[in-house]
Amino acid sequence: MSDGARKVLETSVASPRDIPFGAVIEGQTPMIFRGLARDWPLIRAGLESPQAAMAYLSAQDHGGRLLVYVGDPAIKGRFFHDESRTGLNFRTERAGLGDVLARITAGLDDAEGPSLYVGSTDLDSYFPGLRAENDLGLGPETFGSEPAMASLWMGNRTVAAAHYDMSNNIAVCAVGRRRFTLFPPDQVANLYPGPLEPTPGGQAVSLVDFDAPDFERHPGFRQALAAAQVAELEPGDVLVYPALWWHQVEALDPFNVLINYWWNAAPGFMDTPMNTLRHGLLSLRDRPEHEKQGWKALFDYYLFGPAERAGEHLPEPARGVLGPMDAMKARRLRADLLDRLNR
Repeated sequence: MSDGARKVLETSVASPRDIPFGAVIEGQTPMIFRGLARDWPLIRAGLESPQAAMAYLSAQDHGGRLLVYVGDPAIKGRFFHDESRTGLNFRTERAGLGDVLARITAGLDDAEGPSLYVGSTDLDSYFPGLRAENDLGLGPETFGSEPAMASLWMGNRTVAAAHYDMSNNIAVCAVGRRRFTLFPPDQVANLYPGPLEPTPGGQAVSLVDFDAPDFERHPGFRQALAAAQVAELEPGDVLVYPALWWHQVEALDPFNVLINYWWNAAPGFMDTPMNTLRHGLLSLRDRPEHEKQGWKALFDYYLFGPAERAGEHLPEPARGVLGPMDAMKARRLRADLLDRLNR
């Protein structure tokens, strides 16, 4: 489906510190930075051969047991729901890096073999020396007071169905080629999200099969395609895109490694908006339409308008949680919510 799709904007910078994060995040404009990480030792090893990349990773192994997704050949690398949409089409297991790499090596020449995928593995916990030699060198000037979460993703020819993340993302294509198909957040309805649970990786995924879309069942997907952007990544390329953008990720070679950085500008004491969404399902969704519209106006006033609007006409001592949020107010508000929910 990448044929004819709009390509993600490409540009060049001298160093990762020169990435125009404001243009990407506030401007809602994903960007590719070609070859920006090409000097990483892991990437140089991967350009030599898959075996050289595996040897480099093995030398960095801390001995932990990785969470591995294993799919039968029939899934063709697409980790997804089962036919009932109440289960998943793969199994999970724990295995050491050596075992995972041996199984991938055994299938390097078998495009029809089982699918193996190690996703979102904390870099500092499982490969503590890897980041010292393979890193973008970005810190608080980019990520703010909360450090970015750096993760490793590894496997053979796999497909992560379209989903969104709650954080901004820097994706570094380290070994093998990757294809990202991206959609802006306003395309959510046209992507037909699946169940909130279970999910293949934590977030709801699009039920549309991008290789064979059923436009009778999913007619709005045509509009999603019109808004889609495709990023074809080579080793060393860096893709940056904003939080809440939907993305399908395809690993195109027999062995693939990606390293990514997730971050949010929000302070650490803030709660995840997914909890708000779930509570909204409990408290708002099934109310009469006229009530929902009234609550929408209240939410627009208190939450989605300027942060200072609801409290600016009040004396400062009277603002309470309507004033700027801080860690102390967040703790009090969380305790109050827990008390109310437990009544």
